[in-house]
Amino acid sequence: METKRTTFPNKGLPFLLVAPQLIITLVFFIWPAAQAVKSSFERADPFGLSTKFVGLAHYARLFSDPLYLASIGRTALFAASVTAISMGFALILAVAVSRVIRSAQTYTTLLVWPYAVAPVVAGILWWFLFNNATGILPYFMRYVGIDWDSALNGDHAMTLVIIAASWKQISYNFLFFVAGMQSVPHALTEAAAIDGASPWKRFWTIIFPLLSPTTFFLFIVNINYVMFDTFAIIASTTEGGPNQATNTLVYKVYADGFIGLNLGSSSAQSVVLMLFVIVLTFVQFRYVERRVQY
Repeated sequence: METKRTTFPNKGLPFLLVAPQLIITLVFFIWPAAQAVKSSFERADPFGLSTKFVGLAHYARLFSDPLYLASIGRTALFAASVTAISMGFALILAVAVSRVIRSAQTYTTLLVWPYAVAPVVAGILWWFLFNNATGILPYFMRYVGIDWDSALNGDHAMTLVIIAASWKQISYNFLFFVAGMQSVPHALTEAAAIDGASPWKRFWTIIFPLLSPTTFFLFIVNINYVMFDTFAIIASTTEGGPNQATNTLVYKVYADGFIGLNLGSSSAQSVVLMLFVIVLTFVQFRYVERRVQY
């Protein structure tokens, strides 16, 4: 098969075209990441005028800190819950929309709207809904015997941030699942239907396996979303409380660095968080991708 290849008469033009993206990546990712790695090996004086090389002292202190170890387990629970809920609901909604012939475009448009909401706005929205004094949801939960109080109960606070973070991500997952289901050949499902396969069996044996590349991609994206992009939701709802109950790794980086002014420890935490995500992504590509059917 003939491969089309663009050629430029001026050899410097390709480098000029990619230069803006390279500069943005260097300034906003490479340079801050290098500074974080450098700061993780240093300790600054109280006025920030000088630094002292301390080696791995920040890392050793981190992994002997019970609060930090607890935040790792808390983040794992948070990541697993948000990923499972957001992808599960998105898949259900995508299946429902694919079975609707009329008004499918309207449903799709309405379901995509939450993705346009800023994370901090999504957090405030759910904070109002679950507010113990003014929220409508705690009012109805009292009728079924649930005394909701996310300001004092750690389990309630974690439930609140999980719901807010999941709701924000469902639209993104929904778009990809809808696109993936539209690419499934109708001839396969129609042939299975003629052979007497039920809708559930057609979905489980034909559609779901063909969605595995989309599911694998969304699994990686959702893990990265929970690790980094949920900071604004936690900051606008619980601020890591009560009693550290929602203090995940990404929020602890902010709390220790900007509130506690412990920049060395905060830098070490950001480096560890980045390594966690890299290792998780490697494991997913190394072991989970084997089950994907392209």
